[in-house]
Amino acid sequence: MTTRLRECWSAARYLVVGAGTSLLSIFALVGLFAVLLLCPFGVGIPSLAPAIRLSRWPVGVDRRRAAQALGTPIPEPYRDGSPLKDPATRRDLAWLAIHAATGLFLGSLAVGLPLGVVQQLVTAFVWPAVPGGVEGSVGLVVNSWPRAGLTLLVAVAFAAAILLLPRLARWQARTARALLAPGPGVVLADRVAELTATRAAALEAHGAELRRIERDLHDGTQARIAAVVLQLGVAGQLYDRDPAAARELLVKAQDTATDALAELRTVVRSIHPPLLSERGLAGAVRALGERSPVPVTVTVSGDAGRPAAVEAAAYFVVAEALANVTKHADASQVDITLSGPPGVLRLEIRDDGRGGADESAGSGLAGIRRRAEAFDGTLTLTSPPGGPTVLRVELPCGS
Repeated sequence: MTTRLRECWSAARYLVVGAGTSLLSIFALVGLFAVLLLCPFGVGIPSLAPAIRLSRWPVGVDRRRAAQALGTPIPEPYRDGSPLKDPATRRDLAWLAIHAATGLFLGSLAVGLPLGVVQQLVTAFVWPAVPGGVEGSVGLVVNSWPRAGLTLLVAVAFAAAILLLPRLARWQARTARALLAPGPGVVLADRVAELTATRAAALEAHGAELRRIERDLHDGTQARIAAVVLQLGVAGQLYDRDPAAARELLVKAQDTATDALAELRTVVRSIHPPLLSERGLAGAVRALGERSPVPVTVTVSGDAGRPAAVEAAAYFVVAEALANVTKHADASQVDITLSGPPGVLRLEIRDDGRGGADESAGSGLAGIRRRAEAFDGTLTLTSPPGGPTVLRVELPCGS
């Protein structure tokens, strides 16, 4: 019973606020109609687009109210460009018309029904003290106990009608969602635009990675191998005339080849860390934590096998995040959690540092976001001043 009363109270508040936005809808429709009447004279045409944008304000209020009532977000469906050509404008106008016609009535019910119950109850019991009886809320003059009993039945009917308020509120919220949410075409267009952007970012990141590998091989490994070849050639020429100098060059060539091999291993690790193949993602992340100057705790739940590309992305996300913590956070502890069902890999990296991390400040967070979006993943950052900083990354693993 208590739950039902709370639902009725919440629905009544929703409908009463809806009565206020219904008035705003009426004003918006009247204003748009006035502008349309002036359009044939050429006066209202320049004002039509601003008037439509202004009418979106009460629509936005109802969109947020419906999203809060239903517990699901309702994104704005508007496209860039002229509002006259935007399909969402027609849906907004349909909502304004429906809400203007029904919102005030439903809000009046939300206020009138409870007041009617109270009035009927008071009338049923105080009529003996009033000469000539008391007129109830339905126009019935109560001047006898049979009429008082009828008044009580009306009060019960009003109370039963109050129990319907949650349904009316849900109808209003669902109607708002149906009209004010983006249509299937808009959702598809947004999805295509998002995938196009993430694909471009992935290609850019891939190109940058290839250029980095080429630069590392050209400036490091290739130069050292060229030096080995040159040293071996000179040693071969000196072998008969000066064996000691040739031996010295051979030792230098061996040292140079050793350095080149070490650099080549470094480049290979940057492409796909061998730790991932040897220990799996959990072991590789623990190895990163062991090498971190900040103490790291790693928690793993649901350590199912993931695609190699996803594990590599997760590894580099953790590596970049730990580098950020070491450089900027001034933290004393980092907690890393790996979780998620087989189809999704979730990373949470939490540190107790100073907070205030800003993705636009060039701290590597933008690169982490691009890496996540390349896999159609998401990044969420929470970093209030004073900490803690929590970085959550979700990477889909495909079907």
